[in-house]
Amino acid sequence: MQDNEAFVREVHDKGLAYDLPVMSRRRMLAGVGGVAILGAPLLSGAASDAAVAACAAEVDSETAGPYPADGSNGPNVRVQSGIVRSDIRPSFGTSTTVAPGVPLQFSLTVLNSACTPTVGAAIYAWHCDRAGRYSLYSSGVTTENYLRGIQVTSASGTVTFTSIYPGCYAGRWPHIHFEVYASLAAATSGSGPIRKTSQIALPQNVSQTVYTSATGYSQSVTNLSRITLARDMVFGDDLAATQMASVTGSVSAGYVANLTITV
Repeated sequence: MQDNEAFVREVHDKGLAYDLPVMSRRRMLAGVGGVAILGAPLLSGAASDAAVAACAAEVDSETAGPYPADGSNGPNVRVQSGIVRSDIRPSFGTSTTVAPGVPLQFSLTVLNSACTPTVGAAIYAWHCDRAGRYSLYSSGVTTENYLRGIQVTSASGTVTFTSIYPGCYAGRWPHIHFEVYASLAAATSGSGPIRKTSQIALPQNVSQTVYTSATGYSQSVTNLSRITLARDMVFGDDLAATQMASVTGSVSAGYVANLTITV
């Protein structure tokens, strides 16, 4: 059976046309050591055997898509000074453009198979802007590097990013990409192995509220109406059962999203 790192290397960033057929292979990785993603809060020492077993289950590996900027498909933003940050709304370096949109703070909590926090892992996260564009790749934002950043897990195993609610572009459910690395050095060296590549799904009701209520998301209204979780090339096989974030908040106050990741 192919291990997770080999799978990620094989499917990494071969483009949208490659994503759909390769998704049928994701289930082959069930049970292989790697990362599992749960919608549950951090477990206590009194967790039941069933909860611990669930904590050890691995999430589906996903392709990073064609816009990772991790060196595998064009630019490598991971090696640039300024990429280690919690607020990923501004570009850094030669541009100071700030991506506009409804505020979103999203957190990932990293646990080990015993459901205790994993300290010192590095998470590289990225997503599209409210118009569905990816910095460094999409027309009009090739000179920007906003909505990309790396954080290291704290003593509680958590990373938190300050961002904006991503738009919904044609053919994909609203989502956030991430890669997990064993350490900050691995994440920023340009050659560190990826422990897991996956995606966070965002809830339909929250997405609809954002898109119909906030400025700049008008095209997302149409795009979301034309896609379902069942038809999404990434989340369709299990309706994002292990990848759906819990989200609270409002358009005026901003949103907070949480997902627990087990390594």
